[in-house]
Amino acid sequence: MDRLQQSLLDAPIIEKGDYEYFVHPISDGVPMLRPELLREIVIRIIRKAEIENVDKIVTPAAMGIHISTAVSLMTDIPLVVIRKRSYGLDGEVSLSKQTGYSESEMYINDVEPGDRVLVLDDVLSTGGTMAAILDALTEIGTEIADVVAVIKKAGPNELDETDYHVKTLINVTVEDGEVEIIDAMGDD
Repeated sequence: MDRLQQSLLDAPIIEKGDYEYFVHPISDGVPMLRPELLREIVIRIIRKAEIENVDKIVTPAAMGIHISTAVSLMTDIPLVVIRKRSYGLDGEVSLSKQTGYSESEMYINDVEPGDRVLVLDDVLSTGGTMAAILDALTEIGTEIADVVAVIKKAGPNELDETDYHVKTLINVTVEDGEVEIIDAMGDD
C-alpha cells in the first residue's frame, strides 16, 4: 500500500453538519505533511498530467499551493495562485465559488488568453470550486491542458454534467466515520 492510501486510511474524520469530512495533510495542512508523502504525490501528478508545452500551473488558494509549488519546482512551470481577495491588478478576473459548506469570491491574475494551463487542486468533492475555476479559465480564453486533483471524494459532483474531466490520484468515500478507498489509482 502506498503512502497516500495509508495516510487516508489513517485520517481522522470530523463532522460539519451532515457532512463527514476527513482531515488530511494534503487537504487541511494537518496533521503534519511529511516530505515523502508530498514527493510521492508530486511524482504521480507529473506522470499522470499532460504537462507538455504547459505555460502555467493554476491552483486555488490555499490547499492547492503546496502541491502546485512542488510540481512547479520539479517541472520549471510557473505557478499562478487563484486568491480569495482582490488585488485590483490589470486583467484580474473575479469568479464565484460554491462548495458543500461555503460560498465566496476568488480572483485570477496573470492568466492570459492563449495560455496553456495545468489546473491542480487538493480535493475534488462537490466540484463547485473546480467548475467555477474551469469556467473562468475558459472565459478568459486559456487552453486547459489538463486538470488534476489529488483526492476525489466519490459521489456526484458539479462537473458530472460538463465536458470538463478531472484526473485524480485516488478516489475515496467516507462511510460510518472511516475513509474507504474506492479506487486506489484514481481517474485517468
